[in-house]
Formats: sequence, structure tokens, C-alpha cells
Amino acid sequence: MDKRATENYKFFSHTACEFYPCHEMPTGEELNCLFCFCPLYCLGPDCGGNFVYVGEKGNIKDCSACTVPHRRENYDYIMRQYERVKVIAAPR
Repeated sequence: MDKRATENYKFFSHTACEFYPCHEMPTGEELNCLFCFCPLYCLGPDCGGNFVYVGEKGNIKDCSACTVPHRRENYDYIMRQYERVKVIAAPR
């Protein structure tokens, strides 16, 4: 049995979106829109993606060249990072 056939929740392609495609990468079965806004942004330099800091103070994270959350094969990687995200989001 094809493993992807039982894991459809890991992929969503929103081809009707006015911003689609949002990254320079293959579309259709390759561009995953499930994590449209990256849940790892808050991890700063430890997110594991391809980003640069920009702005006058160099404190704005520009992820426009990153495709980590938009690749089908990275779903499990992103889900494993939620423990780290939970620590950041916890009440202080």
C-alpha cells in the first residue's frame, strides 16, 4: 500500500490562492501549502530553514528563500519541532 495514501493530512496544495506559487519550486504535488505561515519562524536562527536577517537593525527574519515548510517530505521534521515551539509559547 502506498504510504502517502494513508497520510493525506500531511499535504495540501491551495492552487486557487492568489499568491500561489509563493516560492520558486515545483508546484502541484510538490508545493505543500499546509504550513503557509511557517510555525518555526519563532525559533529564530534555530529553525533549520534557509533565511537571512534584514532591516535597518538586522532583526527581521526574511524567509522568502526558504522552502522547508513547503516540501512534502518535511512534514515530520516540522511536527518534531513543536516541543521547542511549545516552550516559547508557554506562559511566563
